[in-house]
Amino acid sequence: MAVSELYSKSARVWLPDPEEVWRSAELTRAFTPGDQVLSLRLEDGSVLEHRIDLKSNRLPPLRNPNLLVGENDLTALSYLHEPAVLHNLKVRFTDSKLIYTYCGIVLVAINPYSSLPIYEADIIHAYSGQTLGDMDPHIFAVAEEAYKNMARDERNQSVIVSGESGAGKTVSAKYVMRYFATVSRSSVQANVEDKVLASNPIMEAIGNAKTTRNDNSSRFGKYIEIGFDKKNRIIGAMMKTYLLEKSRVVFQPLGERNYHILYQLCASSHLPEFKDFKLSCADDYLCTNQGQCLAIEGVDDAADMTETRRALTLLGFSDSDQMSLFRILAAILHFSNVEVKAQSADSSSITPDQHHLAMFCELMGVAYQDMAYWLCHRKLRTATETFVKTLSKVSAVNGRDALAKHIYAKLFGWIVDSINRTLKFAATRRCFIGILDIYGFETFDVNSFEQFCINYANEKLQQQFNLHVFKLEQEEYMKEEIPWSLIDFSDNEPCIRLIEARMGVLDLLDEECRMPKGSDDTWVQKLYTTLLKQNVHFDKPRLSNTAFIIHHFADKVEYQCDGFLEKNKDTVNEEHINVLKMSKVKPVSYFSVFSMECSLKAGGNTKVHSGNVLSTSKRCRQGPASKVHKKTVGLQFRQSLTLLMDMLNATTPHYVRCIKPNDQKAPFTLEPMRTVQQLRSCGVLETIRISAAGYPSRWTYQEFFKRYGVLVRQKDVQTNFNQTCKTALEKLIEDRDKYQFGRTKIFFRAGQVAYLEDLRSEKLRLACVSIQKTLRCWLARKKYLRMRRSAVVLQKHVRAQQACRFVRLLRWTNAAVVIQKNVRMWAGRRAYQRERSAAVTIQGCFRSYKARQSYYKLLYEQKTVVIQSWVRGWLARKRHQRYLAAVVLLQSCVRRLGARRELKRLRAEARSVEHFKKLNVGMENKIMQLQRRIDQQVRSVSALEKTQAAEQKRLRGAELDALTKAHRIPSLLEQLASLHRELDAVGREKEEQARAHQEHTLKSDLIEKMNMWNKEREELNRLIQDQARQTSESQAALETNRQLEKELLEERAHYQSLLSEHLQLEERHGDLQDKMNRSSDAASSHRRSDSLQSSSSSEGTQGSGYTEGRDSPAHREDVTRAAVDMPVLLKLQRKVKELEEEKRSLFGQLNRREEAEQEKSKMEDQKTVNRAELDTEALKRQELESENKRLKQDLGSLRKSLTDDSGPLAPPKPGSMPYNVLLEQLDCSNEELEMRKEEVLLLRSHMVRQTAFKHKLHTLNEDGELWLAYEGLKETNRVLEGLLQDQGRAHQQEVQEVRRELLGVKEESGRQQQLLAQSLLLPKEAQVEACLQHEITRLANENLDLMERQEGQDKTVRVLKQQLKSYAERLEEFEGNSSRWPIGIPVNITRKEKVFQGMLEYKEGDESMLLKNLVVDLTPRSVAVSSLPWLPAYIIFMCIRYADHINDEERVSTLLNSTIISIKGVIKRRGKDFETVSFWLANAGRFLHCLRQYSGDEDFTKHNTPRQNEHCLTNFELSGYQQVFGDLVIQIYQQLIKCTQDQLLPLIVAGMLEHETAQGVLGSMPASQRKRGASVAEEADAVTVETILQQLSLFHGAMRQHDMDQELVRQAVRQLFHFICAVTLNHLLLRKDMCSWGKGLQIRYKAWQLEEWLMEKELSDCGAKEALEPLVQAAQLLQINKKTPADAQAICAMCSALTAPQIVKVLNLYTPVIEFEERVSPTFIATIQDLLRDRSEPTTLMMDVKSVFPISIPFVPSLVVMDAIQIPASLHLGFLTRV
Repeated sequence: MAVSELYSKSARVWLPDPEEVWRSAELTRAFTPGDQVLSLRLEDGSVLEHRIDLKSNRLPPLRNPNLLVGENDLTALSYLHEPAVLHNLKVRFTDSKLIYTYCGIVLVAINPYSSLPIYEADIIHAYSGQTLGDMDPHIFAVAEEAYKNMARDERNQSVIVSGESGAGKTVSAKYVMRYFATVSRSSVQANVEDKVLASNPIMEAIGNAKTTRNDNSSRFGKYIEIGFDKKNRIIGAMMKTYLLEKSRVVFQPLGERNYHILYQLCASSHLPEFKDFKLSCADDYLCTNQGQCLAIEGVDDAADMTETRRALTLLGFSDSDQMSLFRILAAILHFSNVEVKAQSADSSSITPDQHHLAMFCELMGVAYQDMAYWLCHRKLRTATETFVKTLSKVSAVNGRDALAKHIYAKLFGWIVDSINRTLKFAATRRCFIGILDIYGFETFDVNSFEQFCINYANEKLQQQFNLHVFKLEQEEYMKEEIPWSLIDFSDNEPCIRLIEARMGVLDLLDEECRMPKGSDDTWVQKLYTTLLKQNVHFDKPRLSNTAFIIHHFADKVEYQCDGFLEKNKDTVNEEHINVLKMSKVKPVSYFSVFSMECSLKAGGNTKVHSGNVLSTSKRCRQGPASKVHKKTVGLQFRQSLTLLMDMLNATTPHYVRCIKPNDQKAPFTLEPMRTVQQLRSCGVLETIRISAAGYPSRWTYQEFFKRYGVLVRQKDVQTNFNQTCKTALEKLIEDRDKYQFGRTKIFFRAGQVAYLEDLRSEKLRLACVSIQKTLRCWLARKKYLRMRRSAVVLQKHVRAQQACRFVRLLRWTNAAVVIQKNVRMWAGRRAYQRERSAAVTIQGCFRSYKARQSYYKLLYEQKTVVIQSWVRGWLARKRHQRYLAAVVLLQSCVRRLGARRELKRLRAEARSVEHFKKLNVGMENKIMQLQRRIDQQVRSVSALEKTQAAEQKRLRGAELDALTKAHRIPSLLEQLASLHRELDAVGREKEEQARAHQEHTLKSDLIEKMNMWNKEREELNRLIQDQARQTSESQAALETNRQLEKELLEERAHYQSLLSEHLQLEERHGDLQDKMNRSSDAASSHRRSDSLQSSSSSEGTQGSGYTEGRDSPAHREDVTRAAVDMPVLLKLQRKVKELEEEKRSLFGQLNRREEAEQEKSKMEDQKTVNRAELDTEALKRQELESENKRLKQDLGSLRKSLTDDSGPLAPPKPGSMPYNVLLEQLDCSNEELEMRKEEVLLLRSHMVRQTAFKHKLHTLNEDGELWLAYEGLKETNRVLEGLLQDQGRAHQQEVQEVRRELLGVKEESGRQQQLLAQSLLLPKEAQVEACLQHEITRLANENLDLMERQEGQDKTVRVLKQQLKSYAERLEEFEGNSSRWPIGIPVNITRKEKVFQGMLEYKEGDESMLLKNLVVDLTPRSVAVSSLPWLPAYIIFMCIRYADHINDEERVSTLLNSTIISIKGVIKRRGKDFETVSFWLANAGRFLHCLRQYSGDEDFTKHNTPRQNEHCLTNFELSGYQQVFGDLVIQIYQQLIKCTQDQLLPLIVAGMLEHETAQGVLGSMPASQRKRGASVAEEADAVTVETILQQLSLFHGAMRQHDMDQELVRQAVRQLFHFICAVTLNHLLLRKDMCSWGKGLQIRYKAWQLEEWLMEKELSDCGAKEALEPLVQAAQLLQINKKTPADAQAICAMCSALTAPQIVKVLNLYTPVIEFEERVSPTFIATIQDLLRDRSEPTTLMMDVKSVFPISIPFVPSLVVMDAIQIPASLHLGFLTRV
């Protein structure tokens, strides 16, 4: 295919633009070879003629199809060039709000200048274990790739983060470290991960500063090696730093700041520990105020200081070390303010009273005179003697600044060394991952030595990057067995040789530094002479002789040579160092910072720690090598850079390129010019160029066929996908060089995928046209036939309608004549009546007018008289007031004259001291009195204001009432006018009298009605207020209940989380214990001999039986550990009990409050009823009571008639004579039984006495008779206590019954009162019917209650009969035995076989054997198939009952604790086996229910049968162990959920998201967008939603097989569905290729399948369906329209289960996969954000996968009786005996 064919009509191209870099345009005419102009139409509609360069014949680059826009990987674009890369980044960044994009092996990260919720722990766990490319690009994906490669290949890795200042390098490196710390948690007690992360705030404080481009710019480079052990856990770290910007310590440009730590120290200067530093604000120091930027917006320096100190403490810096660090920083601040005065041109001095220099010397512990002297002098040494030379002011200031820079650099290095010592590797390091956070390519208006070193480092990194990318490309081709030729790429080796080769820039710079009189100018001239004509990468500016230009790989940079030599030498006055050596402060930290290093005088392999190279310092050793020259900064940097490159080449690199989108720090705003500059400089475009030179587009055969199968004819389709694709491509693309067939993939040249997309679009378009043609033809024919049938029907109806209309016309004509006659007659009569009425009306109006005129005249005259009287009175008052004012004025003048005289006299007196003292006597009391008066006046004023406000409110209310009444007057007048007209019609004669009478009656009626309406309105308002008050109180009570329930759920969840943490700690303790045991065993095995080893091996081969001797120590150890855990559990138990009691008390208070409110409302209702109603109610009540008595008598007689039965064999009925006789016999039998019990006790004591006489007195206690007597007395006391308890319970039951009856009477009385109140409002007939209906209902309810009581009595009689029968049998047996007992003669008594009591007897010490056979070695299938469910729980509880029966507390506690430990051990060892975990969850739950069911608590025993109540525990109260076993059930449940989640996790994403139910129907994304370098699995091995359903069915079947409680099953299913929803939704939010309309349809279908599974398992109401709601709403969001504001409203209303960030994220990720879909516009997303801004919900992006719903364990009684349980022989429990 020729290139010209791609430039067809409507093809889109990119044109260069000076502002936007590239602009899109569309061809209006196809291009043909030979054309010199392209006809284009821009996006704004303008037409443009673009000329083609005839020399190069280069056409504008083509634009990619819309389907490929927004790709996750730039190399997946069909056309790979600069405009395509820029446009793809712009669409992803500005439209989709995605900051990460892949570019081959490079991750491009654009700084959003906004906080994004994409770095939480949930997202870290989502990316953990994923393959690079499976999910959306992210910094965590790169970190996971490095971590996985290290763990799999055991090869060191490195993550290289680069970019210019402000691009986000530091933050990206911080997130990479956080990822490693999260996914590889260390087992060391002091977590190394936290320490590694704690180094970030320290390094940011001492090495970061605010610049014009970045508020937190790193002014140094660093390389962090994070070491891992064999288990891939972090064991330590090491940090190396490069090229600290020391010049910032003494100088900052305008708008920039010094290092953060200095401002943090100034902001914290008020703290007590910093008072000795005598610091003030940062504006007072020269080293912090030069940039005139003292604060950063949104940054609190004091809070950052607290965080820095916390990090220092965590990293092992002692308080003394920290204070030494801050002391040195404070000294630097004071040192910057030291002023040097010039004495002459060559000399200077420092005044003796320099406060800042004194503080510097005090803080540093040096002599003031020495430092002041050597700041202004310098020592010069020659071969024979030494001179002291004075320094000029400029030289002294430079020396001062050099010393300050040196001190800060040494301090920086000491901190780095201290951090490295703290983070040193605690164990053997297997591998490491290095994180390189280094500066990117820099070019400014003025570039100096720092920019030269930075760009030199970037040249080296770019060379390494190019070689690595080229290597990966060639390896891919060789792996797929594709013939390839060497790809030509731009190598920057000449530029690197220009800098570092012999006689290069650095070499000449070092040579000039060694010259005695070397200068920057001479060095530049040497550069011109040596390099200008020999190297094309070196150039000279036209208008400058002090600068040079180097052509770097990114751009050419002009460097100013001023300061190169000084910065390269990095010299400090040696006398300054000697003064610091004489410091009086002795801590080692000062020596480590200020001791002169060997590198100041010696060379060799010593590394200088000046901040420019690796921050690894070594102490100085004085030796003969002290005369060797110091290494220059350039040489040190070159050597350290060489070591860094060797290290990177020895690792597998991963690249992160950070891009700064704009210089204004505007969020999500991308400036094309700035972005393109960085793309060119960071190597992204070079990666694109290398990829474009080969075969950038790669598809697997199956994916290619799935996407482009529509282009293949049906006859060409074969069973082999590979052959089909080859055949299709040979026909579609003629040029074989445009593609290659690999082993598993097809490789395409750039542009071929776009060509195939065009062919596919054209094929689909033609298919659509054909479908449209056929469909339109069918629709047109249907429309024609429908119109034809309609026309025939219309004609028929129209003709019929015309005939009907003609007949109707004839009828209307005849009727019109009659109507006209009558209408004319009516009109004449109407006109006459109207004229007569008008005449009467005119007369009335005229007469009324005359009357009004006369009335107005009289009223005018009367008002005139009133006005005159008021005016005359006002004039008289004004005159009186004027006279009064004149008199007052005269009096005031006279008094003023007297006051002046008195004032003169008082002034004269006031001059004396005695008079002043007299005046002050009592002044304080007067002031206090005046103050009190003022307060009283203020209070009175406030009271008056309140009164005035109340009065104003009352007057306003009266005014409103008056207005309402005034509004009613017109309506009343209208009524009066109508009444007047009616009276006029009656007659003129009595018009006046009737009118007056009518007005009077109407007024009175209206007044009465208004009064009545007012009363009714007041009553209604009162009722409404009462109802509103009651409603508010009930709402408050409901709200209180909800709050209590919410708090209970939160407390339960918190408690269960504590249990899970306790379980983790217990497992950790067990692991450590096992490790210690193994280590001790290993140590002991080394000390054994060969014979012992052989004997031990023989013993091991004979069997590792669970013998008593071996297991007893472990058993004792486990019991001890359980005892250690018991206090924690009991504390938790007590806390839960306290919370439950508090809840019960709150509910009791709420109930009492509700009862009080009900009583109050009842009393108020009763007060409103008048006296007559109360009398009527009393009469009614008496009648009802008499009627009730009569009906009860009738019921009694009816009951007697029903119970009488003539049959002789009929059983006795209640109330009959036989029934009474039986009751009497029962009472007698009970009395006789009690007597027999007493006789037995007496006989037993008599036997004790008889045997006592046979022995001597001194041997009485030895044989144990006293113990027997004591046991007898104990038994007697126990019986009596039982009787007392029974009586107490009976009394409580009676009290409760009385209370219930009283409440019933109260409710009945309330109902009757309500009925009476309602009936009184009804008519009399309705009252009678209502009363009769109420009586019938009441009698029916009473009859039902009596019938229920009768049934209860019948049941009681039957139970008593059974008890009587059993008592009689026992009595006979007792009498028979007692008759055979001869008194005093010992005989052998043969006992009868006892009835089995549901207990299992075991010997003391058999607990280990019991638990070994029943718990440790038991397999669930051996029990669940043929035996009773929950058999282990029943057997253990029967053993507990035996220990309780014999009153052995030690056995009970030992067996319970051993059971708990054994079950925990089984769960720990086989916790991944779902069947085992579910089996023991069911048994642990059943054991808990047994403890409750047989505890004797009435709340549980009411569900038991009488036989089960006989098996209740008698001696011990095990409520504490109920809580412990409840916690055990919760722990096993959590392990069950964890086990199921681990098994479901690999299936969820593949089954719910990746698998396509209907492939090829809804379209699919290109394969290169989803996975890079991985082939799709075979369809037979694909995971589908049916696989998930099968796994869920297995889980559900296992739980039902083990008879797990249904409520636990429902909660487990709900938790699993929440997990499925969370995992699926989280991956959906992190995968752009899954957010499409077709994928939403498939997700909705799979969610429906899960809901169908719930319905099939009868679990629809367990809450699992609601747990899937977020996923369902996300699928609906992908399918709904997303264009208009109405759609936005619908989305906000529909997506109630999704958070606002999730909705916005789905809309941003929405990607069309077919040509007919459209992207979501940014305007629509902004509308959605505005609508969601008011949502009060969490703003998290990811669902919490680890969230566990609080579980409840409801009581489920068992119907199994203990004595009916049979133990199978397969359990090997023959040592247990049935009791």
